[in-house]
Amino acid sequence: MPEFSAPVLDSLRQPLETGDVLIARANFHVRYPARFQLIAAMNPCKCGFGKASGRACGRGPHCEEIYQSRISGPLLDRMDISIALPAVTAVDLAGPTNGEPTSTVAARVAEARAAQTDRAGATNAALDDAALAKIAAPDADGAALLSQAAETLGLSARAYTRILRVSRTLADLDGTTSVRRRHIAEAVSYRRRDSTAAPTGSAAPGGRTSPQMRSETSPVRAIQR
Repeated sequence: MPEFSAPVLDSLRQPLETGDVLIARANFHVRYPARFQLIAAMNPCKCGFGKASGRACGRGPHCEEIYQSRISGPLLDRMDISIALPAVTAVDLAGPTNGEPTSTVAARVAEARAAQTDRAGATNAALDDAALAKIAAPDADGAALLSQAAETLGLSARAYTRILRVSRTLADLDGTTSVRRRHIAEAVSYRRRDSTAAPTGSAAPGGRTSPQMRSETSPVRAIQR
């Protein structure tokens, strides 16, 4: 993702936010639909390894910071889910394959989408903020954790709403009618870029690991909103 120029990347901000593109000229404005799902990936630094790999970077000590700074904060703020994936080791490759088959996950996603459509006539991603607030209000413990996260991590209003949207989807994937603390905790953990530390209780529940970049137009979307 950082290989694209900053102006190109930042041109995504409006369609990610509103689902359309506004072309403004002196005498008229034209609005084009542009709702899409953004899935993006990046290496930790230009050399591809990063500090966590333990390898020396030939591009200098600040390679990682410079490379990652090509993605602006406002663009990152519009991404629902941001996860960091460790390098695959030889042990990983040689070991047994764990996890659910794709068909099982696909069935659970289909059920969640159907539940969203039955409840609100649209998926969670298609709801405006007012409609989302009616269906995504967390329980008392979840609300307390979200308030703590907003204060500790300095979340923007946009990030706050996106956490609620992801939390509602996680609850749908769990088959629960209410948004609970564990759903808020998992959604907060998926905003790694907002801070290097998450509030207490922000680890994902045992059913899902908590890697830290997925987005939310459909029940499980992969980086943008």
